[in-house]
Amino acid sequence: MKKILALLLALAMVFALAACGQQAAPAPAEKPAEAPAEAPAEAPAASEVNLTLWTYPIGGWGNAEVVDKLIADFEAANPGIKVAVEYLDYTNGDDQVNTAIEGKAAPDLIMEGPERLVANWGAKGYMVDLADLWDDTDKAEVNPSVVAACFNPQGACYEYPVCMTAHCMAVNLDAFKAAGADQYLNLDTLTWTTDDFVNAVKALKAAGYENVAAIFCSGQGGDQGTRAIINNLYGGTFTDAAHTKYTADSAENIKALELLKSLDGVNFDASINGGQEIDLFRQGILQMAFCWNIGAQTNTAAGNEPGKTNSGDQIVCMAFPSDDGKAELCGGIWGFGIFDNGDAAKIEAAKTFIKYFGDSAATADAVAASTYFAVRDTAEGNDLTGIYAGNDTMTEYTKLMPMLGDYYQVTPGWAEARTAWWNMLQQVGAGTDVAEAVATFTEAANAAAAG
Repeated sequence: MKKILALLLALAMVFALAACGQQAAPAPAEKPAEAPAEAPAEAPAASEVNLTLWTYPIGGWGNAEVVDKLIADFEAANPGIKVAVEYLDYTNGDDQVNTAIEGKAAPDLIMEGPERLVANWGAKGYMVDLADLWDDTDKAEVNPSVVAACFNPQGACYEYPVCMTAHCMAVNLDAFKAAGADQYLNLDTLTWTTDDFVNAVKALKAAGYENVAAIFCSGQGGDQGTRAIINNLYGGTFTDAAHTKYTADSAENIKALELLKSLDGVNFDASINGGQEIDLFRQGILQMAFCWNIGAQTNTAAGNEPGKTNSGDQIVCMAFPSDDGKAELCGGIWGFGIFDNGDAAKIEAAKTFIKYFGDSAATADAVAASTYFAVRDTAEGNDLTGIYAGNDTMTEYTKLMPMLGDYYQVTPGWAEARTAWWNMLQQVGAGTDVAEAVATFTEAANAAAAG
């Protein structure tokens, strides 16, 4: 009996221990919750930076079909950035930009030259300093005069340059030949003297061409042409070398204006600007154009062949006439600037855009689209010297590039000086004494430069 009791007691203890063990054993680990599927990359709408680019008609950069392709390539390479483009012209583009600035609706990016980006909007504090986009290699690669034009005296950079050209004039070679005036052109060097110019105007007028050339002055569009013809005829200057004041009232410039005013066949025309002068030249109404460059020479927008008037006459690019036959041509520099709209993400995205088109493998496409010349020979190791290989027109035009003169368009008060300039030309055309009109211009321009 005792043995049975002992056995029963032992079994009771085993069951008790088993029960205690069940209570003490840790609960089985919860089945881990299924890890959520890897979150998809942030939706483009949430991470996308949307930029606006406003561009003046800089060759193909004024052509939506061309620009759409460039922007599509950029967006493919930078999927987090989208760019919307608006196209400006030189008739009212400045007004559009100034109105946008006043309304705090300036574009993120703008494409134009230092006279606007550096000397105007940059000087007024509206632009982002781009000095951090330059390293020593960039400064060594880019044309020194271009570098100087894109930085202000304090070392801030308000434009990253892409392309450049020398502005020139053009003549209708067929008309010159018909009038016997082609003898006054050096077609090998594309140069001529002031005397050659005078004799050519007289020959064309005698041959029945009533409107040989026009000093256009309805506005500032193309005004580099009127400055260049006047400065070159007798070696005058528009500003001092340090770009601190305007010197258009020099004896040389007064003499040049008096010559132009006296020439039968050269008209001071307050009804047209540079773009309209080009149209009249292409139509054969004018036999010379002072507002010209390689972009105009290759332009086919009017349905004409490159280098031809609308009727098929041959157009020849020429340096401006000068008393010693050595012209100094105004330069055109174009690139990108960023308006400081207070959005750090947009500023960084805009800098990405600038480096893509200004210093990468894509720079060649940006330059080719402009129909101008690169400001540098290489961009991040990519050769830019062969962009126009095999293009006879571009090769011929390179004869003019070494004639580039001082880039004075960054002189303080530039915007006001441009307005005063075409007003002065209108006054001369209306009969105001040349010396008086030029003195008034210089006083107004220098007042603006002094701030």
